[in-house]
Amino acid sequence: MRYGFAIDQRTCIGCHACTVACKTEHRVPVGQFRTWVKYVDQGEWPASSRAFGVMRCNHCTDAPCVAICPTKALFKRDDGIVDFDSERCIGCKSCMQGCPYDAIYIDEDTHTAAKCNYCAHRVDDGLEPACVVVCPTHSIWAGDLDDPGSGIARLVAAHPTAVRSPEQDTGPNVFYLGADRAVLDPLAAPVDGSYLWAEPDPLRREVAQDLVPTSLPGARTTLNTAHPRPWGWRVTTYLWTKGLGAGSLMVASGALFAGMAPSGVLRLAAPAIGVGGTAVTGGLLVWDLKRPERFVYIFTKANPRSWLFWGSLCLAGHSVVSGTWLAAALAQSAGLLGPAGLARAVAVLRWAALPSGAAAAGYTAFLFGQAEGRDLWQSKTLLPHLLVQAVLAGSGALLALSATTGSSDRLSRALAATFVAASAANGAALAIEYGAGHKTAQAATAARMITRGRYRRLFWAGAVGLGGLAAGLAAPAIKGRKPRLAALGGVLGQVSLLAYESVFVRAGQDVPLS
Repeated sequence: MRYGFAIDQRTCIGCHACTVACKTEHRVPVGQFRTWVKYVDQGEWPASSRAFGVMRCNHCTDAPCVAICPTKALFKRDDGIVDFDSERCIGCKSCMQGCPYDAIYIDEDTHTAAKCNYCAHRVDDGLEPACVVVCPTHSIWAGDLDDPGSGIARLVAAHPTAVRSPEQDTGPNVFYLGADRAVLDPLAAPVDGSYLWAEPDPLRREVAQDLVPTSLPGARTTLNTAHPRPWGWRVTTYLWTKGLGAGSLMVASGALFAGMAPSGVLRLAAPAIGVGGTAVTGGLLVWDLKRPERFVYIFTKANPRSWLFWGSLCLAGHSVVSGTWLAAALAQSAGLLGPAGLARAVAVLRWAALPSGAAAAGYTAFLFGQAEGRDLWQSKTLLPHLLVQAVLAGSGALLALSATTGSSDRLSRALAATFVAASAANGAALAIEYGAGHKTAQAATAARMITRGRYRRLFWAGAVGLGGLAAGLAAPAIKGRKPRLAALGGVLGQVSLLAYESVFVRAGQDVPLS
């Protein structure tokens, strides 16, 4: 059994009866929508046309929102309906990133995720979804697509159909008959000035200028809904604090494996940054939840398919390793542990610090990989890039501190060399990511926003220019010269990383999906 919709746009009159029925049936807050009608105009009056498109959840066969949800608040029923349980939702908004169709929103009343659930409560009572019942032109069909005798299956089999974003390979189960390509392709018809009866949200209007040109000149969206970025500055900052906390201990472990003694910044500063960075990361993630009081559900109602769950375990594991290292250093400072005892402790901990740091720094690549609605984040270079960024952040922080803590000249030189090498690797990663082509129009659009569009100044001056300056300031310290300039370079390196995380997170979410 596979329930789905067929929407006949040949007969749809754009009356919004489906929208009103849906909002009434589910008490959807004003300004939010589970189903809505998109308008696209083409040409100039009197030789103009208007096309409609009914937008909603596609009840995908392979639903990305179900996989990424850390608490199983979104789930797929045996009949194919993708439903949600608001009692389990923590408001992490990861499902919104996983959905390639802009179908999920955070309900303003419940602060939990919501979307079209096919009126599952009506289906269970043998009734059709509310939108089907009220449609005056019978343009919306619902039923079992796997039943060849059902009306919807016969309709789909007898006519050419299209689906939204087929390149995402989610198996959408909303089929459109006679839909204009400009309606289904979110990049084909940018906003042009104003809507018919409302003003576009500022984000859509700003992004419209950066959309990649298509073969449909003159197509423009004249009515749509607002879809703000789900993740903001907290997630941007989290990427940096996570890399800082993980990278500091990874760099310290590497120094110990190179034969250096656990002294200077390796003794206390490195684990302190590891603990602090990981703690701030956890705090930012909980703060960003719409239902932060439910954060424990990540562990008590866990979805083992979600990398948000596994990422929480990675952060917890790294906090244990860095916390143990810090405790040993503090015990030595208090006279409870001698130098030999500390050396034995960190000799063991260094074996755990490298994998725990790599896991804490790199798991986001797999989490962002599950965010299938954001093509920019699907890059195969993201995992190595995150690891390089962690080393860059960690070595930069330790380099800045080494100038004031009396670290050995050998250690300071090694930190400077590590920082410069990581800066070069980071630059190479940026060149690969934004110098090569992108497989999808959505990813190409986001990359264009970064390098030539609305984020170009922050990218080139902040991420690239400031990063290069930081490496240049640190380079003389490789030979023991100008340590204070190297310390400044280490600080500027953090700023350049924050600049890049800001454009990467925002541009990835700016490309319209509906």
